[in-house]
Amino acid sequence: MEELIWKHVVLNAKKYGKPNEKAVIGKILAESPELRKNAKEVLERIKAVIHEFENLDDARKKELYALYSEEKSGEKQDQGLPPLKNAEKGKVVMRFAPNPNGPPTIGSARGIVVNDEYAKMYGGRLILRFDDTDPRTKRPMIEAYDWYLEDAEWLGAKVHQVVYASRRIDLYYDYAVKLIEMGHAYVCRCARDEFKRYKDAGLPCPHRERSVEENLEDWERMLDGTYGEGEAVLRIKTDMAHKDPAVRDWVAFRIIDSDHPLVGARYRVYPTLDFESAVEDHELGVTHILRGKDLADSEKRQRYIYEYFGWEYPVVRLWGRVKIHEFGKFSTSTLRKDIESGKYSGWDDPALPTVRALRRRGFRAEAIRNFLLSLGVGENDVSVSLKNLYAENRKIVDGEAKRFFFVWKPVKLEMDGLDGEVEVNLPVHPSRDMGVRTLRVSRVIYITEDDYRNFSGKEVRLKGFCNIRIENRKAVYLGDDIESAKKGRNIIHWLPEGQVIGGEVITPEGTVQGLFESNAVDAEGEVVQFERYAFCRIERAGERITAVYTHP
Repeated sequence: MEELIWKHVVLNAKKYGKPNEKAVIGKILAESPELRKNAKEVLERIKAVIHEFENLDDARKKELYALYSEEKSGEKQDQGLPPLKNAEKGKVVMRFAPNPNGPPTIGSARGIVVNDEYAKMYGGRLILRFDDTDPRTKRPMIEAYDWYLEDAEWLGAKVHQVVYASRRIDLYYDYAVKLIEMGHAYVCRCARDEFKRYKDAGLPCPHRERSVEENLEDWERMLDGTYGEGEAVLRIKTDMAHKDPAVRDWVAFRIIDSDHPLVGARYRVYPTLDFESAVEDHELGVTHILRGKDLADSEKRQRYIYEYFGWEYPVVRLWGRVKIHEFGKFSTSTLRKDIESGKYSGWDDPALPTVRALRRRGFRAEAIRNFLLSLGVGENDVSVSLKNLYAENRKIVDGEAKRFFFVWKPVKLEMDGLDGEVEVNLPVHPSRDMGVRTLRVSRVIYITEDDYRNFSGKEVRLKGFCNIRIENRKAVYLGDDIESAKKGRNIIHWLPEGQVIGGEVITPEGTVQGLFESNAVDAEGEVVQFERYAFCRIERAGERITAVYTHP
């Protein structure tokens, strides 16, 4: 926040001579909407920074003007991403390494988009690596492999190489043997609770100092099935007195007697994520890693392997979690159980935080990218609302979405005082020339139950048509004078009998039944705006219409 405040104070001062606190806070909240909840605190800090700035000498002010002007015009600043440490043009290699135990969520999309953006900024490469070496606890879904590739492409990511860790286990075995032979790894046959007592006390277990030959023999027994699950693990020697117990002689390989969705029963000894990832980052030439701050211990553990082999560890940038208010806490495994139980219709259920769900709802990839890049890559956890994503998507779809009427909970009204059939022409879009849509009205119209209840006994205007008074299930015609409609009459939407199609809108909260304007049939697959309701994507159109809620 501090850097953001200084940037906008300086830019505002350069443009207007004297920084204005209201203008500055407007820019800051637009760039970082999550700060709105602390607006008073932000404003107080802005006032303090303005005071500090105004007391600087002219030379220092000029330095700041130059600094922030360059940032403002630079590509990196435009994307909201700070430069990578020790990054060289053309030599940066980023990696996104998901466990495909479900489709990409909005959190996964952040990893895809930001890693891709950095690769593009530096003319580098992006590797999509599936860290899929846990066939049980985080068992991969065979469909999820393709889902990640499809969603990454849809999000505009350029993936230069795809790697499947489960297909490279022989490579990890080779490194395991090398470490054993170097005396840096050993087979431990302690029970888990027994080793924990040694670890907590900072003491070596009885197996730690056995000979290389004994460890190689036990390693073969792990591979050939002599040892069962839980009877032996391969550990990396670190420092049993290390201040962080999680670093002390960590597990590199364990026995898991489960088939794997991708490689079947070929293996029974699987590497842990820390071992597999450490080897792969070196093998693939990864230069920079974006890693959740909750995984900071991974670097402490992996550095032992890098030191043993004399490798150079990649540059790591830790970043905080992103919490989206509307989704709360969730895990892929929990979502999977909820889908299997019938709570959700599938991985693309509009209530879910998956990319597949957002695609189904009609969000544009560009909007999702802009939203995720706006969150930055700081270490602080970010709490943000979907309203920010809605705003990004609305910028794109508002200018091109066709307009139609949708009447939910319809109430039927008899038109009283209207002679014959009237043809009403309405614009397909309010500000762009996209043609007109025609509604033909005679004796019956439909309005929403809410409008009927709120405006019974009152005068309203049917949008684009005429003025009426609602009374006793009738719509009393009061003429077409639009000037009178401008004098405080409420404007409501409506549909004529004969040009309605039944159907539903699938929303994150449930399904809303109603009547659709028949003209909407031709917009199947498009995001449209149902006036006074929401933007929606028309999923199916025919004898019935099914639309999926996008956003307000």
